[in-house]
Amino acid sequence: MQDCLPPDWGEGYENVQICCTVENQRQAQLRLPVYQQLPIRHKSIICSPLLSAIDLSPYLGSWVEEVTVGGESGEQARLCDYSWVLDIRRQCVQAQVPFYFMQTGARFLKDGKLYHIPRKHQHSQGKGGSHRLLPAEQLPWQAF
Repeated sequence: MQDCLPPDWGEGYENVQICCTVENQRQAQLRLPVYQQLPIRHKSIICSPLLSAIDLSPYLGSWVEEVTVGGESGEQARLCDYSWVLDIRRQCVQAQVPFYFMQTGARFLKDGKLYHIPRKHQHSQGKGGSHRLLPAEQLPWQAF
């Protein structure tokens, strides 16, 4: 990447944010050590699509401006487990890194129930970081 940067890049431009996506533990271990060392002024980690539990704690610190989490969309979407979302949120709170829950994804496991969530409801249920979903009886979609 450094070969592609402009000569005046330095530690990065003030108006440029470059994110790193990690969808599972393997990719986090592979990508984040490299990403952490790159000369980028504004860095965020995106766990989307979140495909498994991820321990981000070794990588979280003041160099990370935000962690965004979201499930996968589409008819062939893979499962996103709410416990994974909550665990990443817990890690972020401990490290004092802002956390944003972007969307549930199409196949969402919560409290032992698998939900198939229509695209139009995936973002509204993510609640932008509040990590609170409506009680099952108030959901606009059904468990299977």
